[in-house]
Amino acid sequence: MNKVLCAALPLSIRFFLALLLLSLVCLLALSTGTVQVPLDGLLGLAPLDAMQSTVLWQLRFPRLLLALLAGAGLALCGALLQNASRNPLADPYLFGIVSGAALGATIATIVVPEWQLLTPLFAFFGALLAVFLVLIIGASSRWQRLESLLLCGVAVSFMLSAITTTLLYLSEPFAANRVMFWLMGSLSQASLTYVALISPLVLFTLLLGLLYRRQLDALVLSDESARSLGVNVRPLRLVILLLCAAVSAAIVACCGGIAFVGLMIPHLVRSLFGLSSVALLLGSVWLGAVFLAGVDTLSRNLLPDQELPIGVVTSAIGSLFFLSMLFKYRRG
Repeated sequence: MNKVLCAALPLSIRFFLALLLLSLVCLLALSTGTVQVPLDGLLGLAPLDAMQSTVLWQLRFPRLLLALLAGAGLALCGALLQNASRNPLADPYLFGIVSGAALGATIATIVVPEWQLLTPLFAFFGALLAVFLVLIIGASSRWQRLESLLLCGVAVSFMLSAITTTLLYLSEPFAANRVMFWLMGSLSQASLTYVALISPLVLFTLLLGLLYRRQLDALVLSDESARSLGVNVRPLRLVILLLCAAVSAAIVACCGGIAFVGLMIPHLVRSLFGLSSVALLLGSVWLGAVFLAGVDTLSRNLLPDQELPIGVVTSAIGSLFFLSMLFKYRRG
């Protein structure tokens, strides 16, 4: 029914509605919080005082950009991996990326505290280490499909989590609490540096996905059908995995663990816009950005004088979403 309703709307109307929803979420994110920024001030119709201007441009604007990019990147990676593997449960976090980033952040915070300012860099290389281990194990097992890499990712995730847990157990409580809060996901440390790090990766991955849209559509059918159409299945999947790993590692390094975005958003986009790769990729970027910006705004305003970790909110929403999907499939 959702796809029928969306198809009945002209493309220009759908584009306008998508842009309108994105604009409303952005305005809400910039205006609400402990310091209220009036709407006329956001639109340039009235002057802002010093406090409002500082909060708007130094805190909320970089945070909004980071939320939009992180949501778009995670949803895009989830859509690519699900299409490439034909596995509806494929998610960038299943490759041990969060566990690797957590190990890197733990090392920077606890083992070498003098390098604590380099925590995002350590987390990034830790996430890439996890992907490297997954690829090595998968190659040694002569993997044929991406599904086998998912199992390798689960094994690597448990292994790296065990190392991280041991380091946290042996460390002082204050340092351990700092790492645990980071693992739950937060955009409180947002900066334009993080935006500059993530944006080229997300844009390049999106452009490459659109460029190979026909190959991705062929992969959805079967490997045999894709090969008969001239698609090099294994190299294409490996490139997709590496790109998604780089994007996810950068997001985790800057934002911590934010679960369920890459798993949930592509399913919503398919129910709204259909199964073609172009609609899936563009819709995932749009809805992922809207979703995470809205969740970040909710996490900042849900409790007075404190902020919920954004990963807690996404996990709660994602679990409810999949419970509803489970009941829907049981009825159908």
